Amino acid sequence: APGDDLVALSLRHLPAGRITLHARHWLEADLANAAIAVAEIDDEESARAFVSAARRVGVPYNVIDRPEFCQFQFGGIVNRSPVVVGISTAGAAPILGQAVRRRIETLLPDSLRHWAAFAEQVRATVMHKLPSPPQRRAFWERFAEKSFGSRPPASDDLDLTVPTPSGRVTLVGAGPGDAELLTLKAVRALQSADVILFDDLVSAEVLELARREAKRMLVGKRAERPSCAQEEINQLMLRLARQGKHVVRLKSGDPMIFGRAGEEIEMLERHGIPVSVVPGISAGIALASRLGLSLTHRDLAQSVQFVTGHSRDGGLPPDLDWHALAARSTTSIYYMSRRTLPKIVAELIAAGMDAATPSVIAADIGRASERLWHGALAESPAAVRDFDETAPTLFAVGRCMG
Repeated sequence: APGDDLVALSLRHLPAGRITLHARHWLEADLANAAIAVAEIDDEESARAFVSAARRVGVPYNVIDRPEFCQFQFGGIVNRSPVVVGISTAGAAPILGQAVRRRIETLLPDSLRHWAAFAEQVRATVMHKLPSPPQRRAFWERFAEKSFGSRPPASDDLDLTVPTPSGRVTLVGAGPGDAELLTLKAVRALQSADVILFDDLVSAEVLELARREAKRMLVGKRAERPSCAQEEINQLMLRLARQGKHVVRLKSGDPMIFGRAGEEIEMLERHGIPVSVVPGISAGIALASRLGLSLTHRDLAQSVQFVTGHSRDGGLPPDLDWHALAARSTTSIYYMSRRTLPKIVAELIAAGMDAATPSVIAADIGRASERLWHGALAESPAAVRDFDETAPTLFAVGRCMG
């Protein structure tokens, strides 16, 4: 019956003695002297009767999920007490409000409640020992940044020394373009960044999640287009980090797969700059999910190979093992392969791969401009001519692609 869920919820969550249950239909007298009147009513006639009764006794009323019969609304909350975030749609879309609450829940770690309580305990101490407003601000900014980690606060988090600002770099994988595929750690890095150095392939949707005050600098990195040299990017990261900034190097896909992250990490460590890596979903993995095809299959493929289709000089790397790549029991995905695809196909067939092996060409995977082609290996060189030369292109080959 209507109201059963509300009663069950109340009985489950309120302490004994805090709620009285009357197992009968409501009466107008029940509303007299109440602080609020809340009802779960399905039909309009009964809802109108409830509202009329509440008005006669002067009690604010709310008929659940019926905004036209409400004088007030209940907002959703995200409770990290003493941090509490309220969400309301003014009754227009309760389910949307619940979805917004869930999004915020994922962004605020449960440990935030402990950090907020700790801040309350030490506030007077900080005020006394750091009389200068800039010093206090520097302390609380460091404190706030640490509070979004997963651990609770420790005694050394009350370090009131004001050190020379220490810069750091975070290499973040932006995935294939869909912001829904970012990790929570990636979002938190973007929201704590002072400067974001991003590739041309990073979507505007992903950048929208970054801290508003962060400076954003495009550093290129797209086939057939002008871009910053890697050494220039390295020096820019180094200079910004030495200024005490948190630099996020935002790369499409996963930074550790064809992202030159190894060179950047080596350079930063050589100069004593702290560096960390946040993984992302590589385009090859996104392609498999998009197609609904497993890259491995017990009867078809027992291994996966990610292969660069683009060397330093623009051609294929000279030392690829084509016999291994042509094996029947593997799935191979060639990155940056728009220009070199015909040569890849020729080498695979020459190494013994069946010309009828299933293959997929994918450009802009996971974006609105996405384009896909399925067909036999031998047909792919003709098909790739219709693909934009500047689009990030994958070429997947193997029996699992059928």
